Amino acid sequence: MKFGRFLTGLGALIVVGVAGAFVYAWKPKIAPIKPPDRGSFHQALVEHGAKLAAVGNCTACHTNPGGKSFAGGLTIPTPFGTIYSSNITPDAETGIGTWSEAAFQRAMREGVGRKGEHLYPAFPYDHFTNVSDDDNRALYAFLMTRQPVKATPPPNELPFPLNVRLVLAGWKMLFFRDGAYQVDASQSEEWNRGAYLVNGLGHCGACHTPRNALGAEKASLHLAGGEAEGWSAFALDGSSPAPVVWDKDSLYTYLRQGWHPDHGVANGPMGEVTGNLGLLPDSDIRAMATYIASIMGEPSAERRAKSDKLLEEIKSGPITSAISADPSASGGKGAVIYEAACAVCHENGRPQPFGGLDLRLSSTVHAPDAQNAINMVLYGLPAASGRTSAIMPGFADVLTNDQLNDLLGYLRQHFTDQPAWTDVVQRAADTRTGKYHVSVRPSDGIERGPSNIGAEDQ
Repeated sequence: MKFGRFLTGLGALIVVGVAGAFVYAWKPKIAPIKPPDRGSFHQALVEHGAKLAAVGNCTACHTNPGGKSFAGGLTIPTPFGTIYSSNITPDAETGIGTWSEAAFQRAMREGVGRKGEHLYPAFPYDHFTNVSDDDNRALYAFLMTRQPVKATPPPNELPFPLNVRLVLAGWKMLFFRDGAYQVDASQSEEWNRGAYLVNGLGHCGACHTPRNALGAEKASLHLAGGEAEGWSAFALDGSSPAPVVWDKDSLYTYLRQGWHPDHGVANGPMGEVTGNLGLLPDSDIRAMATYIASIMGEPSAERRAKSDKLLEEIKSGPITSAISADPSASGGKGAVIYEAACAVCHENGRPQPFGGLDLRLSSTVHAPDAQNAINMVLYGLPAASGRTSAIMPGFADVLTNDQLNDLLGYLRQHFTDQPAWTDVVQRAADTRTGKYHVSVRPSDGIERGPSNIGAEDQ
């Protein structure tokens, strides 16, 4: 009898739990609207929204190379399957043209679509939830005044049960906390502005914070380094691999112009970020730099001294390579490749951003893993279309994986005090085959491809 009552009670608890979970997971539809007139939005609001869209780098995920801006369809590989970005133009059938501002606000704040469907966190609503209602209103005005594009992205390619969106409610219960940014009264106004931009629309942690097995950011390792589009997103805390320490001023310069003489040119997805930040006022860039510098903290006396010593050595000019007398030695072969392919740019003394960086300053060469170095050597830094830009040729068609290993082994030995990477050959093979899906962008970063520039088609 007691066991029977136990089973009955357990069954009741399960029913109540399932019912409660369903109530939590279920979200109502928001009625569609007639697409609003472009003239119904004040121009100042639209212009403010354009700046916010740039901070959010919306065009990066919602524009397919060669396609129309914000029309979606970009392939987003994840460890769980492939997601295709949505069309966020105001097209009534395939975009968000029938979304009210309330529907848009809910998507940003709660990660729920107009029809009540939970959105996959590839759309970083865990960051966008911080955005204020006023900024969401401006962003809505900007998107609803773009050119409507009729385009339906392919269906997502996810295994069961991840293709059931109700499952996302469980992910949210574990990892998502909604709510607008709360000012930290113990910090300055500038610091709070920077935190709002970095952790909100800027969603810097989406790339620069490591993730757990379920794809959520590890909150305890905020900005401690992550991965994005086949690139390592370096740590923005005290574990940064930069051989010269960052400070507020150098961060500001790098974010403002996309390069810094002691750190080089932004590449990979970061190139697009710095390109889009060009719309922001100096005060916002400085606020972001202030916040990130606070996360990095003050370097130790030892690290500061090491950094200062390196800068003094750099002033004396580049160090010349020393080709081994035995060219069959790994270091010797790497040195020969460096002399033939790299030294002409990286040792010519031409200043940044158009000269090759002295590799003693390179975070890529000092990094914990070889992925960014592999990407740079294989794919280089493509030229921007129609304007002056930094450029580096790619060597994918010239170097074998073994030769790449020799070259990177030489760079680590000659330009750093770090141990050799041990997995270059395998990483390079996986990169060439597409197992590591690598996005390649020009140095100004705004372009998705050589002839498709951001939102220029608007």
